[in-house]
Amino acid sequence: MRIARLLSLLLLAIAAPLSAAEKGKHVLLLGVDGCRFDALQKAKTPNLDRLIADGIYSPTALILGDRYQKNDTISGPGWGTINTGVWADKHNVQGNQFKKPHFDKFPHFFHYVKLADPKAKTVSIINWSPIAKYIVSSADVSTDTASSGKSYDKADADAAAEAIRLLEAESPTAMMLYQGEVDEAGHAHGFHPSVPQYIAAIENVDSLLGPVLDAIEKRTDEEWLIVVTSDHGGSGRGHSNGHTNPDILHSFLIVSGAGAQRGKFNDQVYIVDAVPTLLTYLGIKIDDAWQLDGHAVGLKKSLTTDQTTSEK
Repeated sequence: MRIARLLSLLLLAIAAPLSAAEKGKHVLLLGVDGCRFDALQKAKTPNLDRLIADGIYSPTALILGDRYQKNDTISGPGWGTINTGVWADKHNVQGNQFKKPHFDKFPHFFHYVKLADPKAKTVSIINWSPIAKYIVSSADVSTDTASSGKSYDKADADAAAEAIRLLEAESPTAMMLYQGEVDEAGHAHGFHPSVPQYIAAIENVDSLLGPVLDAIEKRTDEEWLIVVTSDHGGSGRGHSNGHTNPDILHSFLIVSGAGAQRGKFNDQVYIVDAVPTLLTYLGIKIDDAWQLDGHAVGLKKSLTTDQTTSEK
């Protein structure tokens, strides 16, 4: 009887799915340009809502730090910061001109993923072309779905479809997916929860993200951490020179997945925290020489042994 029981337990162990500890870790940085969290809350966003429910969030992640606040509150500095984990005094993108960027010294976070594991697959899918042209590096696949005359809603749909395809084709360790329609709607109609077109754009982006999240969930032998943020908010039909305007200064940060805490952040978080959170989740020890300005946030304590501290 004892032998039979042992055999049964052995067969169950073999047939059982991989435990969380055995699953390979993967990360997605999801950027929704120009998205205000109060508008997101008003919109019908079942897919972003499930990420919030499966993680921890802040509705007031700051797009500027205490140390440096001279860059403009627009996309170039925002995405430069989000993708590198350093403020604009380091990556040196002060506006959308990218005159003298320092991405050689402060590179896209893919650089650190490949440094830790040269065999890791990295995939970037965007449709605001300066990200691909200036910021992305160390990408095995870098796709820009923008083209002349193509609307952002179409470019976003193409980006989401490409993300699903590349999940299967490349099995990326780290992926960045950008969606631009919300910002475009804000500039055309207004950045505010009361603006129907702005809300509609948020809802459309959310509908595109659903199949992407479904494709990730089907990868049952992998454990994904998804970090969602935006480069700025908006006020009226713009967001430039928003240094004293909370509607522009406040982005949001969602950290979602089995490795994330649950609830709402009690402490102030920043868009600069996205990169160290992703790297820490992947088990990559953050070197002080990288001079990252953020630190890992929202991860379960077992994953944050080596998280870096920072000067904001």
